[in-house]
Amino acid sequence: MSSTIQDLCRAVAQNTSYDAFAPALTPPQWEMLASYLQAADLAVGQVLIDQNAQDRTLFFIESGALSVHLIGDKGQMQLAILNPGSVVGEGSFFSRLPRSANVVATGPARVWRLTATRFSEMSNRQPGLALELVLALGAVIAKRMVNKPKRVAVT
Repeated sequence: MSSTIQDLCRAVAQNTSYDAFAPALTPPQWEMLASYLQAADLAVGQVLIDQNAQDRTLFFIESGALSVHLIGDKGQMQLAILNPGSVVGEGSFFSRLPRSANVVATGPARVWRLTATRFSEMSNRQPGLALELVLALGAVIAKRMVNKPKRVAVT
């Protein structure tokens, strides 16, 4: 499966969920962002994020759906389904705490990953782009925190 950053850009633009990731980026800024991202294809059931892992990578969902679920004493509890145009991994990205939940592909999916190291490089080289990205991510977290069912889905 091949795609370009325009496919992610379209998915973001078409996402109408309450907690949509909605950065105000121009087409050239999307292209610049692409240079810091790496696309990855996921198979059905593939784990993207492991609960309790020490990792700060952010993931932007281009296609497919991801299930966010918590493993606890009483087994597995689904917290959310994230669709194209959404973001996951934002909690640990900012907090540097271990991952709070598992995230698994419910079907074939494509995500774009942004590591903490690449974000640091972007912050140094493209501070305006990094700021817009952080503001959009902050809005996602704020909306998820206000929405009680989604509060626990901040990964």
